Amino acid sequence: MNVTTPDGGQPPRPASDPAPNWRWLDDLQRVDIAIYAAVARTPTPALDQAMSRLSQAANYSRISLTAAAALAIVGGRPGRRAAAAGLVATGVTSATVNLAAKRLMPRRRPDRLGEEVPIARHVRMPTSRSFPSGHSAAAFAFATGVGHVLPPVAAPLRILAAAVAYSRVHTGVHYPGDVVVGGLIGTVIAQTTNQVLDRAVKSRRVPGRREHRPSASPSIT
Repeated sequence: MNVTTPDGGQPPRPASDPAPNWRWLDDLQRVDIAIYAAVARTPTPALDQAMSRLSQAANYSRISLTAAAALAIVGGRPGRRAAAAGLVATGVTSATVNLAAKRLMPRRRPDRLGEEVPIARHVRMPTSRSFPSGHSAAAFAFATGVGHVLPPVAAPLRILAAAVAYSRVHTGVHYPGDVVVGGLIGTVIAQTTNQVLDRAVKSRRVPGRREHRPSASPSIT
């Protein structure tokens, strides 16, 4: 059935709304904020001090630096290689996140007071943008870099990285989405640096000794 206006013309069509294609981002943000608020308002007195200390200990990748030093001292040559791989991955990740990623995504830090994060959890609120989490990215980058060379320590370091990431939410300085994406970025960058380092090591290997064939013994006549 054709619908016409009083003057016999066709009614104007509603303008197409491109927003629905991006509404899922708004939904994710609402879920992200809701999880942050739930963590903030859940009493956890036994965790508060531990998470605060862990979050502060991870500043400037101090935990990773300490772990790298321990690996280099007690791990022998494999430990030194693993420490180097972890630190290279951490350095590249930190530069990428702080100099590029945070500038592309201007997300403000959470309103810690407005969400009633307990004072006992508080650490210094960074002045940089919230997305993605540099602490989470660096911690997962180190774990991935070291784990590539020393697989037995991969799981403990990833558990530690996950604890560092959660501590940033628990202390109120990051939304959950910030640390999740930060961890993914750190893991991907570390996997890339691992491949580059592997190729560099292979290209610098000294060629093996040539096989010496025994000289032919003089024939006896």
